[in-house]
Amino acid sequence: QLQVVESGGGLVQPGGSLRLSCAASGFAFDYYSIGWFRQARGKEREGVSCISSSGSTTIYADSVKSRFTISRDNANETAYLQMNSLKPEDTAVYYCATVLSLEGSSCPRLAAEYDYWGQGTQVTVSS
Repeated sequence: QLQVVESGGGLVQPGGSLRLSCAASGFAFDYYSIGWFRQARGKEREGVSCISSSGSTTIYADSVKSRFTISRDNANETAYLQMNSLKPEDTAVYYCATVLSLEGSSCPRLAAEYDYWGQGTQVTVSS
């Protein structure tokens, strides 16, 4: 059964850092693109970042560029989102999503392009 599970969320002060993990199981991780999305209370889900199956392509939302870094470890079937210089507006539930991408540089940006989703992990940035 294909599954992705997020972890690493929590409460952090403004300017702090967190690293989210997305652990995959039940599928050939090497052939799947990974996307990170977030949804703040009362707002629509938005794309944060994505990484292609090969890791050759990464894309970031303007709001997180230069602060967040997406990566993946295909050997351990895990993707990561390193979040630095966190701001209160980064507060949201963060979701990991995945989709089969045989083209190694494909990095889907839209939520509708992803087939499988995790349950989410809460990130709260507050003093």
